[in-house]
Amino acid sequence: MKSIRHSYLTIGAACILFLFCLTAQGQNNEQARHDSIRFSLLTCGSGEEIYSLFGHTAIRYENPTRGIDYVFNYGIFSFNTPNFILRFTLGETDYKLGVAPFDYFTEEYKYLQRDVRQQVLNLNQTEKEKLAAQLEENYRPENRVYRYNFFYDNCATRPRDQIERATGGSIVYPQDMNSTDTGKTYRDLLHQYTENHLWSRFGMDLCMGIPADKPISRRQMMFVPFYLEECFDQASIQTPQGNRPLVCQSVNLVSFPSSEASHQDWYPSPLAASLTLFIIIALITYYGWRHQKRLWGVDLALFATAGLAGCILAFLALFSQHPAVSPNLMLFVFHPFHILLLPYVIRQARKGRKDWYLLANLIVLTLFILLLPVLPQKINLAVLPLALCLIVRSANSIIFSYKKNK
Repeated sequence: MKSIRHSYLTIGAACILFLFCLTAQGQNNEQARHDSIRFSLLTCGSGEEIYSLFGHTAIRYENPTRGIDYVFNYGIFSFNTPNFILRFTLGETDYKLGVAPFDYFTEEYKYLQRDVRQQVLNLNQTEKEKLAAQLEENYRPENRVYRYNFFYDNCATRPRDQIERATGGSIVYPQDMNSTDTGKTYRDLLHQYTENHLWSRFGMDLCMGIPADKPISRRQMMFVPFYLEECFDQASIQTPQGNRPLVCQSVNLVSFPSSEASHQDWYPSPLAASLTLFIIIALITYYGWRHQKRLWGVDLALFATAGLAGCILAFLALFSQHPAVSPNLMLFVFHPFHILLLPYVIRQARKGRKDWYLLANLIVLTLFILLLPVLPQKINLAVLPLALCLIVRSANSIIFSYKKNK
């Protein structure tokens, strides 16, 4: 969810050996050394880039008696990776665990004007040693790269899993974490954190299919760093001597005034843009009727654009490993046939023949809109004017052909 500069890895590689060598040395004052060790969960605020809207999570390791203060970050990726865009589309993006000095980490977030909050973990000596060993093992060159999955395996779920392992699975949350009675879906959570980024939300809604609207459990909701932070605040560690809070202290390390409420895009929203397009198409169609002109060039531009969008959606549905992209009912509106059959549509229009494809398209789109309330997939409202544009132009061509052949 957050890309740290690629030099982050170089710094981490140099300091990690020093970090764990110091941990393995110094038999004198062993108890004092362990008492000074502290692990914390860091939660970072939202950014402006689409990949940073949902915040970020990292683990902080401190040993003041040794002068050690590092951040373990599972959210490192590079746009310079070969074929990055294609791999991201296919769901084959690899992320890395990186290590950097704490000051380096916080300075970057200060520069980006993003909050950083710290939850100090209430771990005993054995749990601290286990977590340190797990992080060391994860940072080995053969282990630090992992296949990123936005919903199931990301920069928030990895730290959670490591902390749960270090406590022997004894973390207790106040609610049933596996029940799907939350009333929340993946799409709901994405909408929650893209409230002021409507075009990002529109793009996500187009790409996500039916699986994004199935109820999810509280544990599944932890892919969002902010929800993980909330759950940790309420969690405890179960021991034979009784439960102790998982978090013993919460601190705001970096704070900035919230900018989300004042965030306003200067350009129109997707709904406003699609409504404007529908009005333009309706006026053009009316002009064509008044002057008895088919205006098939309008159909060429409209259906070609819809077809290109359909090719992207079909590619995601058929080949991408991303969760929640297939099946996608948006393919009833935007599909590859719009562009694949475009030569046939143009030929029929120019010769004034009946177009069976446009008739089928008209029926499918009409049924799509009528059945919208009962569809198992939530449809962004901005899609409706776009579907109406295709309906109007399909109906226009069908009526013109009927009148010409009558």
